[in-house]
Amino acid sequence: MTATALPDDVAPDEREPGRSVWAEFRRGLAAMAPILLGVAPFALVLGSQAAMKGLSPLEVALMCGLNFAGGSEFVAIELWRSPPQIALIAGMTLLVNCRHLLMGASFAPHLRRLRPWQAALVLFVMADETWALGMDDARRRMAVTGRPGISLPYYAGLAVSLYVAWVAVTVLGSVVGPVLGNPHAYGFDMAFTAVFLVLIRGMWKGWRRALPWPVSLGVAAVTHLAVPGAWYVPAGTLAGLVVAYFVAGTETRKAAP
Repeated sequence: MTATALPDDVAPDEREPGRSVWAEFRRGLAAMAPILLGVAPFALVLGSQAAMKGLSPLEVALMCGLNFAGGSEFVAIELWRSPPQIALIAGMTLLVNCRHLLMGASFAPHLRRLRPWQAALVLFVMADETWALGMDDARRRMAVTGRPGISLPYYAGLAVSLYVAWVAVTVLGSVVGPVLGNPHAYGFDMAFTAVFLVLIRGMWKGWRRALPWPVSLGVAAVTHLAVPGAWYVPAGTLAGLVVAYFVAGTETRKAAP
């Protein structure tokens, strides 16, 4: 990609004023780079677990490339049997990925100026990490310009780097995993938690607005202990939404004259 590769496809106000497409793309790469250091270990874990369940490196690449959602991939591998129970795996994958409905809905106002194919690509590569960093950048831009929108080259830098790294490292994990043994023995699984702690720190806007986070975590933890399967994902999501609704309502009433 060069600085003149995409200008015809990108509206002038969809990138930082005075920045070329290439500069915005590099800004996205730089923003995602620290996250990749945390993503790589649990990508290795996923690839290793997939190899232990009998998946080939090609099958791992297809799974991670076509279903670009790490949480549901871990669930699918955990449930993988021979022969696989496709309906069960698909159902649990749908439950885990239901949070993408909410993420996409929150992203929607920033995608209205895009062509349909551009919006489709943005949503296809919308993982937790790209959503969090992309939303943070979109909100900063809206605070300056007064209108919603995203920088496509910046978002492309985020998404391309994460997508390539995720698929490549999971494939690497499927190759070297049997040699390394149990990846949990190295503490690689802690990287998953560390990455999300970094992401929510970047979205911090005070204790009151952060109240949905511990509530969602608590409900998800209790549901995980009490109910088998992946029901803790929608339960935690719903609890967080309810609290966020009341917090937003309280702030609106306080702001009213």
